[in-house]
Amino acid sequence: MVNSKGGNTEFADMRAAYDALDDETKAEIENLVCEHSLMYSRGSLGFTDYTDEEKAMFRPVLQRLVRMHPVHRRKSLYLSSHAGKIVGMSVPEGRLLLRDLTEHATQPEFVYVHKWKLHDLVMWDNRQTVHRVRRYDQSQPRDMRRATVAGTEPTVQQLAAE
Repeated sequence: MVNSKGGNTEFADMRAAYDALDDETKAEIENLVCEHSLMYSRGSLGFTDYTDEEKAMFRPVLQRLVRMHPVHRRKSLYLSSHAGKIVGMSVPEGRLLLRDLTEHATQPEFVYVHKWKLHDLVMWDNRQTVHRVRRYDQSQPRDMRRATVAGTEPTVQQLAAE
């Protein structure tokens, strides 16, 4: 069993998860677009009191559910806790599909668990990886630094298949 209080970070390989889908599911999701919202993901944790300014700042963003990496051209799923709606589907239908895909993509065979040690450096590509931190003892010091490189275009403008 994974230490749930050690602050481990789990990384799921969305390329391998996509590859393992059956052809029928791949065809079903190929051109779907999701609505990603920070307010949705935070709301599921109980944070629901937002100012009008925050609501405007955190407007939902449309993202393709299946992406193709611009360099190596490999397809992957694009899932996150922010994905709460699929365009063109009812909310329940879309959330059930997203839940099923997330359960599939986070099976142990697709997940690497990083157990942090002093001076570790970990880099990943958010275009083909989803990650989550596990609970940790907040009385202990934790120094995390993040650098982000912006993409070149919104994913809804990218084709999933060429």
